[in-house]
Amino acid sequence: MFNTIAVATDGTGTADRAVEMALDIAAHYNARLLILSVYEPVSAAQLAHEQAEAPEDIQWSINPTEHVDVTLADVTERAKARGLESSAVAREGEPASVICELAEAHGADLLVIGNKGMQRRLFGSVPRSICQHAPCSVVVAKTT
Repeated sequence: MFNTIAVATDGTGTADRAVEMALDIAAHYNARLLILSVYEPVSAAQLAHEQAEAPEDIQWSINPTEHVDVTLADVTERAKARGLESSAVAREGEPASVICELAEAHGADLLVIGNKGMQRRLFGSVPRSICQHAPCSVVVAKTT
């Protein structure tokens, strides 16, 4: 029934509940997992500070997308541990629009999101907008 399950995450504990649900669904259907994240780049000032504080051998890894890279790598490893095929995509922009665009571009059959939106509102504007505009079926994980 589902070939590609997409999940949106920002790396928070509440988003992790949606990730767990997506991993379970993908395992059940032997589907590919598409891990999505939308981010705001780390500021130049923060980058400079972090690079100055870091040992020389890891300064190269400090970049504007470092936080999202860690989040995507974590979920990718969890999918691999369950024997799932996965890919991860991150893009800067408005969260609801970008998530819907990426789900469509990658042929998602199902999109799993958490029920908390930005600014910690229950069923906030981001989940509501995704539900209204998603190119596929949406499962909203109760994360609170």
